[in-house]
Amino acid sequence: MNASTLRAQIDAVWDDSIVPTLHDYIRVPAQSPQFDPDWERNGYIDEVVRMAKAWVDARGIAGLTTRVLRIPGRTPILLVERPGDRAGTLLLYGHLDKQPPFTGWRPGLGPWEPVYTPEGKLYGRGASDDGYAVFASVCALEALLAQGESLPRVTVLIECSEESGSSDLPAYLEAYGDALGTPDLIVCLDSGAGDYERLWLTTSLRGLVIGTLRVKVLENGVHSGDASGVVPSSFRIARLLLDRLEDPVTGRLRPAGLHCEIPESRRQAAERVGAVLGSHVWDKFPFVGETTPMGNTPADLVLNRTWRPTLSVTGADGLPETAKAGNVLRPETALRLSIRIPPTVEPDDALALIRGILLDDPPYGATVTLEDAHASGGWAAPELAPWLSAALDAASSAEYGAPSAAMGEGGSIPFMGMLGQRFPKAQFLITGVLGPESNAHGPNEFLHVPYAKRLTACVARIVAGLPG
Repeated sequence: MNASTLRAQIDAVWDDSIVPTLHDYIRVPAQSPQFDPDWERNGYIDEVVRMAKAWVDARGIAGLTTRVLRIPGRTPILLVERPGDRAGTLLLYGHLDKQPPFTGWRPGLGPWEPVYTPEGKLYGRGASDDGYAVFASVCALEALLAQGESLPRVTVLIECSEESGSSDLPAYLEAYGDALGTPDLIVCLDSGAGDYERLWLTTSLRGLVIGTLRVKVLENGVHSGDASGVVPSSFRIARLLLDRLEDPVTGRLRPAGLHCEIPESRRQAAERVGAVLGSHVWDKFPFVGETTPMGNTPADLVLNRTWRPTLSVTGADGLPETAKAGNVLRPETALRLSIRIPPTVEPDDALALIRGILLDDPPYGATVTLEDAHASGGWAAPELAPWLSAALDAASSAEYGAPSAAMGEGGSIPFMGMLGQRFPKAQFLITGVLGPESNAHGPNEFLHVPYAKRLTACVARIVAGLPG
């Protein structure tokens, strides 16, 4: 393989074709079904699927076929397939659905308007999480074929409900799972990067329990001067219920059933990552004023975000804007809860435990419900095969000038857990472009294009090294 020719081709495809297509992709508000219940009528998800399919078809890659799979009432799947020239089976994964726009974008930036800066940052919702994946995957395959490399059997699976917990994917696996074959290597481009200086391998993902805690004490609001001291505050009751789950001082979740024994190998890996990243474990976040992180060492913070459960309140109903708030004791408070659980905690058990803690014996007999609650499991990677371990370091050293690094991630990719159960002997390359300040799900999300180009080349090198 000619390394300079490989990189030149990948760079050219990115500059001439992928980046312009991602501009068009960013402009489409293809929000995941959880955030756009009318997704089918609005047609945005179908639009980005058509866009991606048209791009792949236009590459004219010999032997490569595309098809859109549809199950009524579910988001579509884009399946890209190519029979193998040699032994081995490869599965590449990504998604096209997006998070909602969120607030707080800097002046001149926005979720649906692409902005490409001279240093190679492409701002806009979804490009890094992870609309780029289908294009990078096909680009890597095309570059290998141009080098005269043979390919294993290839399937690229692109879904459209990942940001909703991959809610539609199990139905497709049931109906079309045979199309995946039995992968020897599974490549997912939907994960994080500790920095932009090397290839990062994700070794674990936390699971997720989400739901809306609703506390109701009155049929309607009443004068706070008349009722306070007589009618209990719905907000205070919600706070008391959350305190059952979380120590309000330390942030540690109280129930033992939400914790797991952290493997010693993962503790050692956290120490290594902490040594590599140092203060970048926390200073990549836009802290305000004198705010400090929730740990004493980089390694401790790495474990906090990868192997320990945490609670975040991500939304609220029943609270008027401060400028419009009158002296009213409100009838109810609703809080959207996002509870990250360790990779090896059973999600259904965690949901049942949380439901009981929040709903049993409510303070003052208030009406308390947990609505729209569901759970998805985490994932822990199998041990790396020697060939993959060597290929990771070789690819990273060739493309970035530094060996690869590995760490767990705090987010969820439900598909990985599904595949881990379905294909227990497969090797996994879970990686991505979500490095410092890329801010997926939040404002000012960007794709670091120079990093993504090198990542594409790394994927090509690793696929070439797949034993066949």
